[in-house]
Order: sequence, then C-alpha cells, then structure tokens
Amino acid sequence: MTQTSTRALDGIRVLDMTHVQSGPSATQLLAWLGADVVKLEAPTGDITRKQLRDLPDVDSLYFTMLNCNKRSITLNTKTERGKEILTELIRRSDVMVENFGPGAVDRMGFTWDRIQEINPRIVYASIKGFGEGPYTNFKAYEVVAQAMGGSMSTTGFEDGPPLATGAQIGDSGTGVHAVAGILAALYQRERTGRGQRVNVAMQHAVLNLCRVKLRDQQRLAHGPLAEYPNEDFGDEVPRSGNASGGGQPGWAVKCAPGGPNDYVYVIVQPVGWRPISELIGRPELADDPEWATPEARLPKLNKMFQLIEEWSSTLPKWEVLERLNAHNIPCGPILSTREIIEDRSLAANEMVVTVPHPERGEFVTVGSPLKLSDSPVEVTSSPLLGEHNEEVYVGELGLGDEEVRLLKSNGVI
Repeated sequence: MTQTSTRALDGIRVLDMTHVQSGPSATQLLAWLGADVVKLEAPTGDITRKQLRDLPDVDSLYFTMLNCNKRSITLNTKTERGKEILTELIRRSDVMVENFGPGAVDRMGFTWDRIQEINPRIVYASIKGFGEGPYTNFKAYEVVAQAMGGSMSTTGFEDGPPLATGAQIGDSGTGVHAVAGILAALYQRERTGRGQRVNVAMQHAVLNLCRVKLRDQQRLAHGPLAEYPNEDFGDEVPRSGNASGGGQPGWAVKCAPGGPNDYVYVIVQPVGWRPISELIGRPELADDPEWATPEARLPKLNKMFQLIEEWSSTLPKWEVLERLNAHNIPCGPILSTREIIEDRSLAANEMVVTVPHPERGEFVTVGSPLKLSDSPVEVTSSPLLGEHNEEVYVGELGLGDEEVRLLKSNGVI
C-alpha cells in the first residue's frame, strides 16, 4: 500500500478501551478499514498480552492476532490526571469502544451524558454479555454466549451433549455486529451532526446467527422437520449432527485413510442425485421411485449418506472433492487448522498473512476478510505496550516531555 492510498475510514479516530477478544476484534476491523485506532490500556496492559504465551516475555499470539494496525497508549483512568487526559482523548475521538463489565465506565465518571457533553459527535459503542434484564450482570465468556444464544442446544449429535462451536461467534461474532452498528452511526452522523450510543450484547449476536434454528422452532408446531435426519421430535429443535437443516440435505462423509479430518461435506441437490448415484456405483437409484425424488429420499437421509460414504471412504478427500466438483455437486473438504495455515490460496488472498513483530520476529495471523477495491489493507504488527505514549501525549495532546516523565513515574501512564 502506497502512502498516497486512501482508505475508507481515513480521518476517523477510534479510542479503543477494549480488552480480551470481543472488543479488540471490532476495533481491529475498524483499523483495517483505515481508522486510527488508539488502544488505551492500563499501565499493566491488556490481560491477553500475557495469556497463552508460546514464547516467554513476549506478547502472546492471543494479543497480537487481535490488535494489529493499532497504536497503544497507557493510562491509569482511576487517577485525577488520568481522568483529565481521558476527557481530552474523548474530545478528540470520533468513536469510543469499550467492553468492560456493566457500569464500569459510568463508575469512572464517564456516563453517556458526560461523554456527550465532552463530545456531542462521538459514537460510543459498548459490547456487553447480555441486554437489560435478569442476565445483565452474568459474567460473559465466549461459550457462555453460545450457550445462552441458541448455538449449543442445536450443535452436536442427537444422542450426545450440547457442544460449543470452534468459531468464536460469541466474541468475534459480536465484534462484527458492533462494527456494523458503529459504521451505521458514523453514516447517520453525516446527516444529523450527532453521535449516538451503540450497544451490542454477545447473547443477542449469537441469537442473530442462530435465527434459522428459531425458524425451525416455529416450524415444529406443524409437525416433524423432514429435512433433519432425526427420527423423533419433541417440542424443541433437536441437535442434528452435521445435517444442513436447510432445503438441500448435506452431511460430512468419511474419506480415506480415515484420519480425524478426512471428510468431505456433500450437499445433495435434486439435479445432483443422478451423477452421485453413478459415482457411487449405484446408477439404478437415479430412476428407482424409492430414491429418484427429493421427497422419496427425505425419510432415509441417513441411508443415503451411508451409501455415499461407502464410496467416499475408499478415496482420499481431495480425490472425492475432484470427482464431485467435476459434476458440479456442492461440496467442500473439512480443512484442519494445519491445512488452513498452509493453504496457498488463502495466502494468495491475503487471508493468512505473516506479519513482522519487533520482539517475536514474525507471526502468522488472519488477514482482513473485508476486501474493498479502494481501501487496501496492509496488516501491520500489534503495538508494544505504551509504544505510542510519546507520539500521542506529546505530539498530539501537546503535553511537555517533563510532564510525560512525571506521569510515568507517578503511575498515571
């Protein structure tokens, strides 16, 4: 990216008072879109700098992979001078984002009313675990949000326990929702001249991602869900393994040599049944009235995928994929984390990128999934703790070098 390139959010200053995952995932996306994201940390730093370390005394991958393209300043907001500096930072920002526990920022003395007084144009976004009500003060974590948003009860197999998904839909999923709200508020500000409050709850974001299961909950009132492989239905949507649950049945079928990720996910469309029946060596099923139509196949989805698996289990997954794709049958290999991190196409699409880091050398991270033709993204390293104190406090707020030294010795920064 050249210095003359402009990006979508150039000129937007984000005061990032977030930590762990849900908030930092949101502000990192804003940074990738071109915003100047100033991460405000306590002098001890975001807790994830030290969590799950793979190298001693170096910022963890947990931190580096969620805080690229940001600047870092430290500030003790419990001190009077810290509050004065925070006031000035709010005054100079377009967006403020936080994901502390409920009421934490209010207790610092920065209620929404006070923030509006300081800067009527600011967009103030908060990520919480839950909305107002009996759950408000529950401690929110990724899998707690999955549990309470409808994901876990509908994930897993019918005869097994509820399961969490590996996708971080509670944390990073909420971060994406927060970005949508922030961008909408910035756009509305262009017309009104006013900032506004943006609130996103993790439970609510997970629920939004589980809307098709609430669709099926309502369909249950009219009888069993034929698209599910389950035989028995109660009064709630069951766990249905790897079934797509949609209009086109799908399943993960085993491939050779039978490793934990030797599977291909196959979707059987009406037009795909004849070529599939030929591939699996059962061409007669294409015209058999017991199998020829989607309606005929629905009651025996388990048997249908068993027949496909008897064929696929004799071949490596990439060969299964090649043969299915030759007939335009929707399918995809189950890619392991190792396969993804080594995938050349993902690297070519800048979705798996290697980033230099001043202390760890370099690390691999996920690139921006948002591809804007006029807003290129170059992923840069996460900042060291307080790396930009002088740049922000002296260069931008106009504090003297001596005061910055005193602030540091007094534990304010």
